[in-house]
Amino acid sequence: MIDINNSIIKVVKSLAAKKHRDSEGLFVAEGTKCVRDTWDAFNCRWLIATRSWYEQLGTAAHYDKIVITPKSQMARISQFDTPSDVIAVYEIPTRSYTDEEVRNSLNIVLDNIQDPGNLGTIMRLADWYGIRNIFASTTTVDVFNHKVVQATMGAISRVKVHYCDLESLLEQYSDLPAYGTFLDGENIYNKKLAPHGFVIFGNEGKGISDNVGKLASERLLIPSAPHQGAGSESLNVGIAAAITISEIMRSSLQK
Repeated sequence: MIDINNSIIKVVKSLAAKKHRDSEGLFVAEGTKCVRDTWDAFNCRWLIATRSWYEQLGTAAHYDKIVITPKSQMARISQFDTPSDVIAVYEIPTRSYTDEEVRNSLNIVLDNIQDPGNLGTIMRLADWYGIRNIFASTTTVDVFNHKVVQATMGAISRVKVHYCDLESLLEQYSDLPAYGTFLDGENIYNKKLAPHGFVIFGNEGKGISDNVGKLASERLLIPSAPHQGAGSESLNVGIAAAITISEIMRSSLQK
């Protein structure tokens, strides 16, 4: 157990920026629930907490990592407007996957997703349906962004995000189904969908890019209900992902 010092404060504050997360190999999880949900999944460098938090909620497993800090210092290093009483600083893990994993399961592909909340929501969705691998373009928001970590509600412990060239990935596995949602696609409710392969979701404003979209083997449409007057022009990507993956799961269970 040690007291916080300026060198630790400097490092933790710097982790708000991706370039420093990459150079330090560290990211943060903030708040009691978030720390509990992630504690067993990552190697902890420091567990920064107020003395009152440690006395009430600390365990023997925390002892070698604990850094005690006053509440006023938590406000300095927190990446949220309302600081919590505990921040875990974890080592960024090396993520990998096998060819067998990809071929025998459903995999999510994210093309330039920008909103941390959307990525977090999609990771929670993946976790719910047992999807373990997400492949993301290098322009997609960083999974270790503190807002993404918080939004995953612990799913970051079980769902792996791999940043890669999506065109190369889909070309490598061109023999697998690759589903994408498009305004000119076929009605998703009329399709028999396989429970393996890829399901692609695009940018919040622009959708799936042309280069990635051309590699989709199945173009799907989530139809809106007939109605009078104007309606929403599109669905939030997290909602679209929920509907699409749910329909893939339902379709695969039909006799």
